[in-house]
Amino acid sequence: MTVITERPSPAAPTAGPSVHPPVRLSLKPSGSQTRLLDGAWWPRSRDLARELPALAEQLEPLWGRITRITVNPTHWPVVPRKIPANDRVIKVGWFTDEQDPHQLLLLSYRVGRWDLLIVPPETGAAAAARLMDAASDPHTARTGSELMAAAPARHPAASAVAAPPGPTETWEAEGGAMAAPVSTTDGR
Repeated sequence: MTVITERPSPAAPTAGPSVHPPVRLSLKPSGSQTRLLDGAWWPRSRDLARELPALAEQLEPLWGRITRITVNPTHWPVVPRKIPANDRVIKVGWFTDEQDPHQLLLLSYRVGRWDLLIVPPETGAAAAARLMDAASDPHTARTGSELMAAAPARHPAASAVAAPPGPTETWEAEGGAMAAPVSTTDGR
């Protein structure tokens, strides 16, 4: 398993405000028979225009020139048509019915097709590590949606994606309404 979590993208500058954060990526070992997934990617946001260039720059030295990226728009507010990467433009497409909503598809000249599990950006670190390990395990034969569905069942105490508290939970956590006073008389 190859896990890249602390290395900035190759084209990223070393200083200044435009530094890309490290790409969070886990890939199956080279030479392993790919099944349904070739690894996992854990973006930091749901902004594909911001996230995809660093991912493409990180993967191109390993997989060759990436020519196209596709996603299912279910979990992405905006899917750009093109992104800049390595001094050129990569086309980005989307499919609703044909593509797993938890997977990213990359096409390259040298390698062909690669499928990555997309770990939701709001996922906690421990759950993300489990998902990334499962997606990059050469023996795993599950789709992205199957891995995401199995994550809470396997780890009920720490579900894969922590849902933000609703208004009731926030209200109660902040003190909520005052409890009704308890009567100390027995009604006689």
